Amino acid sequence: MTAILTAHELVRSYGSGATQVHAVSGVSLELSPGELVLLRGPSGSGKTTLLNLLGGLDRPTSGTVVLDGVELSSASEDELAAVRRRDIGFVFQSFALLPVLSAAENVEVPLRILRTPVPERTARVAELLAAVGLADHANQRPYELSGGQQQRVGIARALAARPRLLIADEPTGQLDSHTAAQMMALIAELVHEHGVAAIVSTHDPRMAEHADRVLQLREGALASGRHAA
Repeated sequence: MTAILTAHELVRSYGSGATQVHAVSGVSLELSPGELVLLRGPSGSGKTTLLNLLGGLDRPTSGTVVLDGVELSSASEDELAAVRRRDIGFVFQSFALLPVLSAAENVEVPLRILRTPVPERTARVAELLAAVGLADHANQRPYELSGGQQQRVGIARALAARPRLLIADEPTGQLDSHTAAQMMALIAELVHEHGVAAIVSTHDPRMAEHADRVLQLREGALASGRHAA
C-alpha cells in the first residue's frame, strides 16, 4: 500500500555549538491509509516536536516530509496553510474548542474555512457527530459537555474536511483512564473506517492495544517499533 506520508532523516535542532539540542534526531517513517500509529515516549522525548514537523507546523533543520506528493519541508507558508486546511486534521490535548460555539458549530469550522456549501456542511456535521456518539448534543456548548465529550467533538472536527492525515498530540492526557481508552478505541475505529493515516502520541502504554503499530521515541530518535497483534 502506498504511503500517504513519508518522513526521511528528520532533524530538528535548537541552539548552536556546545548548547545545541537535537529535539528530533534522524527520524524516518511512513504512514499508510487506514493505519493508526502510536508514538510513545516520556515527556521531553521529542514527540510534540516530531508531530509538528509531520503536520507542517514546524520546519526541520534537515530531512524531508512528503504528504501525498507535497514536500512540506520546502513548501511556502501559503502552500503549508492550504495543505493543513485540506489534508491534515489535528486533535489537541486541551480540546481547543471555541467556547462560544456549539458542538455542531465547532465541527463545522473547518468546512466554513474551505467554503463548503451549506447543505454539504450540515450533512457532514450531522454524520460526524453521530459517528462520535454526540448526535443529541449538537447544540450544547463546550462548558456543557464532559471532558470526554469535548474530545469527541475535537475528533469530529479533525475529520470534518476528510483529511488524509490525522495527528493527535496526547489526546487522552486530560481524561481518566476509562474515558481515555474509549477515545483511543474511537480514534482507531474512525481511522480504519475512513482510511485516514493517523499518528497519535501518548506516554500511556495501555493505549498500545488500539494501535496497528507502535513507535518508541527516546531522546529524539526512534528506538523501536512493532506491529500490533
